[in-house]
Amino acid sequence: MDAALSGVFITVNWGLYIWAVNAGHVVETSLGYFINPLLNVLLGVVFLRERLRAMQWLSVAIAAAGVVWLTLHHGSVPWIALALATSFAMYGLIRKLAAVDSIAGLGVESAYLFLPVLALLLWSEAHGTGGFGAGYGAWASLLLVLGGVVTALPLVGFAYAVRRIPLTTVGLMQYIAPTMQLLIGVLVFHEPFGRDRAIGFACIWIALAIFAIDSVVRQRRQAVLAKA
Repeated sequence: MDAALSGVFITVNWGLYIWAVNAGHVVETSLGYFINPLLNVLLGVVFLRERLRAMQWLSVAIAAAGVVWLTLHHGSVPWIALALATSFAMYGLIRKLAAVDSIAGLGVESAYLFLPVLALLLWSEAHGTGGFGAGYGAWASLLLVLGGVVTALPLVGFAYAVRRIPLTTVGLMQYIAPTMQLLIGVLVFHEPFGRDRAIGFACIWIALAIFAIDSVVRQRRQAVLAKA
């Protein structure tokens, strides 16, 4: 049952991300994955009884302020970002709690999703909205297949790591991807990134910096105490 539930969450995450990128919301997807590490922290506190220090609570509060700012100045709740952050954070929590090996767990998730996804693909192809053999050529079909492989490999690594290290540490490891997404959205796809959006993102970045610095300082202190 855990594998089925985690499969649903990762499917929602993947599907929404693919739609958002194709709909011109790359910058907002990056916001979702910037928020995700801090949401992992909150889930760790609520469900796993992990404790936060004062600086970590401060980082969560600043990040929340950034989301509120974006909501007020964007005119609507950044639902794409929040949905991406929530779905992937819930996936990580379930994989943390489930006593299943990373590769085996991914296999079970895929098995649960195989028939529904196959039905969706067949329906799409039958109605002319599919991607395979729809006039894009064999190269495009090959890229679609390889895209699944490229996505699965990091997911296996994530599932392997999330069961072996604290969920708060997992959050610290997830900053590179959203940074690359943001740069691609602004520099490659030329999505708007005005002053109001920059302020909201700055709050998220400051929150992440505080959290990361606090974690590094704590780890160094623990290392010193261990040697003493």
